[in-house]
Amino acid sequence: MKNSTEHISISAKNYANALIGIVNDKQSTFEDISRDFENIRQILNMSPELKEILNNPTIPYETKISIVEEIFKNEIGNTMLDFLKILIEKKRFGEFSQIYRAYIEKLNDIYNIQPVTVVSAIELSEEEKQQVVQKLENKLNKTVQPDWELDNDIIAGLVIKIDDDVIDMSIKNRLAKLKKDLMLR
Repeated sequence: MKNSTEHISISAKNYANALIGIVNDKQSTFEDISRDFENIRQILNMSPELKEILNNPTIPYETKISIVEEIFKNEIGNTMLDFLKILIEKKRFGEFSQIYRAYIEKLNDIYNIQPVTVVSAIELSEEEKQQVVQKLENKLNKTVQPDWELDNDIIAGLVIKIDDDVIDMSIKNRLAKLKKDLMLR
């Protein structure tokens, strides 16, 4: 999962909290809402025009609702269908991505999950990946959800990104530090 440093608005966090509240009130489950979010995201990614239509202030509310009902009625549950209608009614559909990110952040807090990006110069074996995950879980006291990336520019070693923190154990970084130290002398 890519961590986005883009700011999440207060209203997006409030909508995400409302979805969490629906689960807490036993009206739906995290699994249902998460699955529906993914279905909506897939459909929106396949059809940028749909996103434009739902964000367009000149298209009447009733038209947008009938479009949403037609497209999503067999793809998502009633809770999320109603949620989409509320976003359209409140003219907040443009915040859908932020609401999704805020929801995932809340879910990660609830389940004590920490998304982490691990960058290596070469493909790590399953055993090496397990060792990295185990060390991170012990250090963070959380379940680590790794996203593995390759970047041969780092030469060797690892770069680990946890939220806004970066742990750079790459040879490229060590060489840059050495160069800087030599220039200061």
